[in-house]
Amino acid sequence: MSILTTEDRASRKTVIWRMIAGLAVAAIFMVPYAVMFVGSLKTRAEILAVPPSYFPREGAQWSNYMTMWDTPETPVAYNLISTIVISLCATLLVLLVATPAAYYTARFKFPGKMAFMFLVIVTQMLQPAVLTAGLFKQMLAMDLYDTWLAMILINAAFNLAFAVWIMHSFFASVPKEIDEAAQIDGAGKLRVLFKINLPLVWPGIVTAVIFTFVSCWNEFAASLVILSTAENQPLSVALTKFVGQYSTAWQYVFGVSIVAIIPVIALFMLIEKRLIGGLTAGAVK
Repeated sequence: MSILTTEDRASRKTVIWRMIAGLAVAAIFMVPYAVMFVGSLKTRAEILAVPPSYFPREGAQWSNYMTMWDTPETPVAYNLISTIVISLCATLLVLLVATPAAYYTARFKFPGKMAFMFLVIVTQMLQPAVLTAGLFKQMLAMDLYDTWLAMILINAAFNLAFAVWIMHSFFASVPKEIDEAAQIDGAGKLRVLFKINLPLVWPGIVTAVIFTFVSCWNEFAASLVILSTAENQPLSVALTKFVGQYSTAWQYVFGVSIVAIIPVIALFMLIEKRLIGGLTAGAVK
């Protein structure tokens, strides 16, 4: 004999429909990645065949993932290392600068504060693709052309504004009384920032990290102009070398794309737990 009430049955039915709808939406978003993965296991002839095949007819070509690392024009292993180093260092630099800047603008008043914040958000409207000529000349003048440091500075500069704005809103949501209570107990400004405020604004920090890292990971225009050595170029630039004027090695394009996606997915899996922990940390304090 069922003891579920009509309301319980309705809510259960609603949950089931929501799960089905969620799975359907997830499947739609996963289709392009599935097609890309299957394409990476085909030969070039199979990819260009008409009519196309959904699965490899000649068997899965796992050798594509080995061959793409050995192409002389595109040292994918070095490109992957270059992408990781540039993205991680730029993200770390953004956090080191944006955290105290966002805290100060949220907690203290100073002349020209609104003008400063407006200027910060205006810089977000400028993209590296628009300023490539100027960036090229600047890096030459600073003797940083074709170096990782140049791209670390460029990526950090173009992502700093968004990180400051995001973290500013989170710092502003923390009551000032918490800072005052900590200072009464003898805590200095740095301790108030790192020991009191940072745990409370952890979701904002995570948001800034995700946005900055993904933006740096996908950056293309400035890297194409600033980095000329094949080994120094990131995956976004290396990927274009498999696309020729008269022929394209689509199996390698798909394979490199899959490799480029994996670190980003790993970051989201790592960050997700900390994001949830940050959202619930202040609820029991």
